Amino acid sequence: MRWAFLVVLAAVITAARPAPAFDHSHTAWNALLKSHVVLLDGGKASRLQYSAMAQERAALQDYLQTLSRVSEAEFRAWSRPEQMAFLINAYNAHTVEKVLTRYPNLKSIWDFGRFFANPFRDPFFSLLGARTTLDTVEHEILRKQYPDPRIHYAVNCASIGCPMLREEAYVAAHLEKQLEEQTRRFLSDRTRNRVRGGRLEVSKIFDWFREDFQPLERYFVRYAEILADNPQDRHRIAERAAPISFLDYDWSLNDSRSSSPR
Repeated sequence: MRWAFLVVLAAVITAARPAPAFDHSHTAWNALLKSHVVLLDGGKASRLQYSAMAQERAALQDYLQTLSRVSEAEFRAWSRPEQMAFLINAYNAHTVEKVLTRYPNLKSIWDFGRFFANPFRDPFFSLLGARTTLDTVEHEILRKQYPDPRIHYAVNCASIGCPMLREEAYVAAHLEKQLEEQTRRFLSDRTRNRVRGGRLEVSKIFDWFREDFQPLERYFVRYAEILADNPQDRHRIAERAAPISFLDYDWSLNDSRSSSPR
């Protein structure tokens, strides 16, 4: 009888314990990124070692579980930077997990399907108490509730054409610095943004999400110094005299196996 009482008492005490506080440093995700993201071109681009990440998939899934345990009420009590960091990391980590469900038998995230089994519209994970999709996190939550064009440089769609997967987790304390650095990295990558023949050739992202960068020509004025390599081209951008065109988007998987440092 005494033994049964102790068992019940232990269960009551365990149930009464408060849940551990959420780790806003995203330590587990940060460790995975630092181990498996490979920087290219002086840090302007990156690739992911998916084969190595697959060996640590249990650690990735444990991290994803910590995200899924956060309730909407808990989330709403956080600061805005904490919320944004959480959502960006969730998007990126779930994208990696999605790729790993088929890796190495895919060359692009679109190998899951563009209409049926669309990876961005598939509710394959839970967040804030509900089944959801990558598109919902990016377009319905991040872009609508936290309007900041730099979000586009932070979320990573597992593709070479996408702004690079950062080599560390996003954290509230450094979010402003991280977002600005991601912006400069992407805009200074000449494979995705450049001046050629007097024309400013930029990523297709600026066409797809033009409304987030409006007015587009004025947006590029702010970054004329890093969009071009010579003073004449920089001046043309600053004066909004460089015609704008959009480059094709490379949907190839951002796998380190297919790339070497540039």
